[in-house]
Amino acid sequence: MEPTERRVVVTGPPRRARRTPGPHRPRTEIDEQTTLGHTYVRSLMRTQLRAALAVFAVLVLLVGPLPLVFAAAPQARRLEWLLLGFGLYAPLVLLARWYVRRAERNERDLVRLVEDR
Repeated sequence: MEPTERRVVVTGPPRRARRTPGPHRPRTEIDEQTTLGHTYVRSLMRTQLRAALAVFAVLVLLVGPLPLVFAAAPQARRLEWLLLGFGLYAPLVLLARWYVRRAERNERDLVRLVEDR
């Protein structure tokens, strides 16, 4: 008589979770450079450009009239330095700070949009 082979069934948690084919996540869309990913990136670039153009417009309004002010008072060297040193430096720092915060917020919004889906 031959001994019968005994089957042993081992149960336990699966070692690897199988991925179910489903819709791509937005992060994958961006990494794979699909049309949807391109749209996400283009949207971010558009909002960044809008912020940069706003900063540029304010900068033109701040710096543009300075040659006219300097031409109106050619002998007032102290006025020129005061305008450049105090009247222009502080607004430029505030403008740069606003732009950096706005750019970071735009990027956070995109990350939140991509990760939450």
